[in-house]
Amino acid sequence: MFDPDEIRRDFPILNRVIDGNKIIYFDNAATSQKPIQVIDAISNYYKYYNSNIHRSAHRLAREATKLYEDAHWITAKFIGANSGDEIIFVRNTTEALNLIAYSWGLKYLNEDDEIVVTIMDHHSNIVPWRIISKIKRCKLKFVKLDENGYLDYNDLESKISDKTRVISVPHVSNVLGTIVDLNRIRKYAREVDALFIVDGAQSVPHMPVDVKKLDIDLLAFSGHKMLGPTGIGVLYGKKEILEDMDPFLGGGDMINSVECDVKSLGCRIIYAELPRKFEAGTPNIAGAVGLSEAIKYLEKLGMENVRRHEEELIKYTLERLDEISTLRYYGPSDHKFRGGLVSFNMEGFDSHELAILLDEYNIMVRSGFHCAQPLHLYLGISSSVRASFYIYNTEEEVDRFIEVLKGFEEMV
Repeated sequence: MFDPDEIRRDFPILNRVIDGNKIIYFDNAATSQKPIQVIDAISNYYKYYNSNIHRSAHRLAREATKLYEDAHWITAKFIGANSGDEIIFVRNTTEALNLIAYSWGLKYLNEDDEIVVTIMDHHSNIVPWRIISKIKRCKLKFVKLDENGYLDYNDLESKISDKTRVISVPHVSNVLGTIVDLNRIRKYAREVDALFIVDGAQSVPHMPVDVKKLDIDLLAFSGHKMLGPTGIGVLYGKKEILEDMDPFLGGGDMINSVECDVKSLGCRIIYAELPRKFEAGTPNIAGAVGLSEAIKYLEKLGMENVRRHEEELIKYTLERLDEISTLRYYGPSDHKFRGGLVSFNMEGFDSHELAILLDEYNIMVRSGFHCAQPLHLYLGISSSVRASFYIYNTEEEVDRFIEVLKGFEEMV
């Protein structure tokens, strides 16, 4: 049984009391809280297994290496990848998307090629492609939204041409909560032989994602948004694509051999096999251990159950928000087509002011652009407040949230 009240027992931070009241944590789109199982797994790694990997022959090194390599396979299974070789550990979604832009984009993009993204993309899927487009003299195109906050698929289709080389989209908007139809976009990508890239930062932690069923070429997501520690992220890629890409970072552990001649100044480098080719230097071993434990925790709950819980919670929240006449939320009104988050504004309040006022009641939300300034400008708003949910949030917390917001409404 999926019981958020029972789940909460695994999260020590949710028992923290400030000024006599427990916290209400509604900032999960920024980062999730961590269960004791993940905290203990990281602690135990440092207590009993800490060593560098792929280098020494002693027992600790062998054990640490196995934990790290197992983490690739655990992650691969979680998203339906073929093997751990298709899983590259990075720091976060941002680094994964930059890796794609630099390793694939610099190698394969040419002048006048076109890159298609959306106006609701996170900065990490806009800025790297903007940099690459300037270097390679490509064209960066933005797909607009319809009046209900859905991606405008007619606009998307009109912006795809025989020059389109990359289509890179968010699976779930981190501001609107909009769930994008990946099957439809993949079809467009295949028609023009474009690389199909998905930002899964707001989807992989919250719903079943199977890269083979969705036929995704490259997928990026972060561990810290799915119960894992900060500093560990994932780039999934089809093996043949990753093998064709050049390394993003060079150094130790990503090579098979380096042979240099001091006389001729020549240097011959043979890169390591996947995934090590993209994992230069000492990696975040403890982070990989923590991510593995987080995945095991989510698998035990069942990702279908995680999605169902959030779907019910966002449905309830949208219904309750409609009770506040001075509040406007953004994105689809149909809970079946949005993730477990909602961004909004209230008349008479700046978004930052509202977030600070909510914090006085121990209700923790985010305010600002949410690293999606182009979307806010497109919507004609300066910023917004975002409440985002996860497995341990409850309707009782939403009721308290609405009660406090109604109190603010009476202040104006």
